[in-house]
Amino acid sequence: MSLVARFIGVITAPRATFESIVAHPKWLGMLALTTLIIVAGSTLPMTTEAGREALLDTQVRQMESFGMTVTDEVYEQMRSRIGFAPYTTAAGIVIGGPIIVLILSGILFLVFNAIMGGSATFKQLFTVVVSAGVISALAQVFTGPLNYFRGSMASATSLSVLLPMLTEGSFAARLAGMVDLFVIWWLIVLSIGIAVLYRRRTQPVAISLLGVYAVIALVMAAIMSRLGGTS
Repeated sequence: MSLVARFIGVITAPRATFESIVAHPKWLGMLALTTLIIVAGSTLPMTTEAGREALLDTQVRQMESFGMTVTDEVYEQMRSRIGFAPYTTAAGIVIGGPIIVLILSGILFLVFNAIMGGSATFKQLFTVVVSAGVISALAQVFTGPLNYFRGSMASATSLSVLLPMLTEGSFAARLAGMVDLFVIWWLIVLSIGIAVLYRRRTQPVAISLLGVYAVIALVMAAIMSRLGGTS
């Protein structure tokens, strides 16, 4: 399958596409393509003044949610650097993205090969993880232009958008903000790829990955509620 066919296939027919990917693991082109799309979508809203102001407000709220006090001096320092945000964000994604994929692949390889006795190669698993990143790229295709036109950096795909009645700063609101619909989709697609690679049923793999995500979301929401207070 061509690069474009694999990209579209991960969205429209993930199981058949992963069968081809596992048989012919090619990751470099897909990694470059998805990284480029994620960089474009992430930095697009920061090219406007409203977007940069929204990013600054988001950074301040995140710091305060972990109990940090943002003084006037710290705020002005952050404001002075906000103009470089598109470049630092792009650099962070280009450098950090592949590292995160590598670490995640290493963890999954340890679990499914070393612990559970799987026989897949690391290249195959790495290619599956890279290919599942198509969903992350698609998320930026959706949220990047949306945030650009609305001048916002707030997540447009988290549960908090669907539950506006939750009290801001409460545990429930923080938990809803931690749960992103595109992340859930990405985990399901990744589960399909892992199931194809290791010849396992998709459901148990998906339940395991979604369970880990749920635990992380619960822990983060609890920490933020405790440190940042509940309004």
